[in-house]
Amino acid sequence: MSGRSFLFLQGLATHVFARLGDALAARGHAVHRVNLNAGDRLFWRRPTATDFTGPAADWPGWLAALVEARGVTDLVMFGDGRPFHVEAIALARKRGLRAWIFEEAYLRPGYVTLEEGGVNARSPLPRDPARIRALAAGLPPAAPETLSGGSFLRRATDDVRYNIANAMGRGRFPHWRTHRQWNPFHEYAGWALRGALRPVRRAQAARRLAGVEGWAGPVFVLPLQLEGDFQLRLHSPFPGLGAVIETVLASFAAHAPRDALLAVKGHPLDNGLTDWGRVALGHARRLGVADRVAWLPELPFTPVLAPAAGLVTVNSTAGLQALREGKPVVVLGEALYDMPGLTFRHGLDRFWTERTAPDMTLVDALRRVLAAHCLVRGGLFSEDAMNEAVANAVPRLEAACPFALDRAAE
Repeated sequence: MSGRSFLFLQGLATHVFARLGDALAARGHAVHRVNLNAGDRLFWRRPTATDFTGPAADWPGWLAALVEARGVTDLVMFGDGRPFHVEAIALARKRGLRAWIFEEAYLRPGYVTLEEGGVNARSPLPRDPARIRALAAGLPPAAPETLSGGSFLRRATDDVRYNIANAMGRGRFPHWRTHRQWNPFHEYAGWALRGALRPVRRAQAARRLAGVEGWAGPVFVLPLQLEGDFQLRLHSPFPGLGAVIETVLASFAAHAPRDALLAVKGHPLDNGLTDWGRVALGHARRLGVADRVAWLPELPFTPVLAPAAGLVTVNSTAGLQALREGKPVVVLGEALYDMPGLTFRHGLDRFWTERTAPDMTLVDALRRVLAAHCLVRGGLFSEDAMNEAVANAVPRLEAACPFALDRAAE
């Protein structure tokens, strides 16, 4: 497998890309890296790296010249929504290069997403149930989602190291601007306050969950995504999370059965800078349904999902977990699992009373295809998990997506 030339772009604040570069180089491939900021340099230990220090407007031409000079055949990056990555993927398509995208897994924990060309709403995965069933034929069942190690403390520590490096390296990278909506140190302040309040909030949510579990009527769950989630920002009709909450609550108040309850589940990685519980309950009071809305932050998703009669989501991977459990799901944005036989296809207003359970044979087929062709076993934030992810990613990168051209033909 000699002759391939891999160019790594941005990843997360973890050494998994550096380890993957080591593994590819050991297989005889050329390995290069572009650093867009000083944090990128911190997490890349290999010598073959080039700093991009110019303004964003220079990036497309600069990258094209580097790709030509290094004979690049493959681009590797985390996420397909960052502006620098959007330009890189466009260049790959124009030049016939492979663009490999890592992302948080569709099935989690225990997996990492790795696809060619795009992920989530841009995934090359076919949206035709018949094609999914055909691809699944002969594949083994998806291995269960299992903990892959790594702690929040390690992830947070590495993120702080990354952003301190960026602050200290501003002179070398004067034009760098983060794709995130918040200043990272502002986010840290929110996290600190959230951490201080977590015991109280968790106890309150546990008491509310007991009420949800004992509710006599149907229970619906709205798991919130992150305000900065590219799937929300780029692949939904909503300008932000506040609009999602307002839309869902308005539909619930107008169309859900009068004995129904809506549980709004906070995201475990939300920075706490916006009090989404206050936002949700404020809308609920104005709509006259405050007694039928429960705010559940700081709780695992599984016990919140257990009593649900249905799940409402923009395009969260929580929808896949709900499908695995046989729960009806309605999608408000674009999602790779939004297809006939899996999700409710007749809109949010009708979902509350006309919801239908997914076809579990199709759910199983989708999980088999995802595990075999869209995911690799492993993780991003522990030693063992990173080693497992690297070992499983190398053969995927040396192969090709079996359906990469299918979506273009649809």
